[in-house]
Amino acid sequence: MTSAKTTHFGYETVAEDEKAAKVAGVFHSVAQKYDVMNDVMSAGLHRLWKAFTIARAGVRPGYKVLDIAGGTGDLARSFTKSAGQTGEVWLTDINESMLTVGRDRLINDGLLVPVALADAEKLPFPSDYFNVVTVAFGLRNMTHKEAALAEMYRVVKPGGKVMVLEFSKVWEPLKPIYDAYSFKVLPWLGSKIAGDADSYRYLAESIRMHPDQETLKAMMETAGLERVQVFNLAAGMVALHEGIKL
Repeated sequence: MTSAKTTHFGYETVAEDEKAAKVAGVFHSVAQKYDVMNDVMSAGLHRLWKAFTIARAGVRPGYKVLDIAGGTGDLARSFTKSAGQTGEVWLTDINESMLTVGRDRLINDGLLVPVALADAEKLPFPSDYFNVVTVAFGLRNMTHKEAALAEMYRVVKPGGKVMVLEFSKVWEPLKPIYDAYSFKVLPWLGSKIAGDADSYRYLAESIRMHPDQETLKAMMETAGLERVQVFNLAAGMVALHEGIKL
């Protein structure tokens, strides 16, 4: 009798088929305070990281864009404005609480964006469909990252771009300070602002378990993407990976 496959949930080892539910629990818990916490814990820097990603995406009128794990809709909002009436921008997330917050925020902004509750490892879209596919701060929570990257490659058009914005490996001299902030301050902020220290402790752990810049670059190339570029932001605390489907 073979044992069940395992994976990591932060520093904890769990059965593969349990991880999605555990991650869902984290985001159900923090959905309502997600944006406030992002501003506080990054001192607003997440907005600059997303702005850089949006600029690199180069979305133009008529583009079809897929934002995976799009959460509260920051990228989708900008893409919708750039793609215009002739474009098509999808906001997707595997977590219903996050997707609901994102959809409602976009509606409040007067933007009617199609949304889909979707698993990045099994995307409900045709092959060669999108000009740009993005995932911001979502890949590290996926159980089978290779499968998700393969799906992103499948649904993007030839000549199209896949972009992964994610926490990464920080510049080594800053690591002690970054670790102290991540494991001491972050859970405390989570407790005070979101009423949930454990979810933000998981956030810190999940970042440490995520592939570093070169490893993720290699994973994107294995998925079929070419000309993969890496842009380190905030001394490598965050990195944007960008690949083309030729």
